[in-house]
Amino acid sequence: MTKPLKDIVKSALEDIKGERIVEIDVIGVSDVADTLVICSGASNRQVKSLANNVLDDAKKAGFRPIGVEGMDVGEWVLVDFGSVVVHVMLPNARDFYELEKLWSKVPANQIPERD
Repeated sequence: MTKPLKDIVKSALEDIKGERIVEIDVIGVSDVADTLVICSGASNRQVKSLANNVLDDAKKAGFRPIGVEGMDVGEWVLVDFGSVVVHVMLPNARDFYELEKLWSKVPANQIPERD
């Protein structure tokens, strides 16, 4: 049995000492992806290395990305596998954009009504 893609991604991030690795289930919140994985890197070089390790490990397991953005600068690299979207960010970008807070909110139309 092959490992799920999200486990491959998290393992690849851990191998290169990614920091604050968070997995967010966005099923029912997003039609675009099922899982977001967010990670911090200490420098532009580490952010790029983390993203490259994700790409390499996923490729070895037979997964191909739909797209990769931000590799040239390395402040925020997005790797889109379709069902799993990976965000590797410098800490200041991560703190500014607060993706965990953004994606953990329940949309207003899904909040149960009170009696």
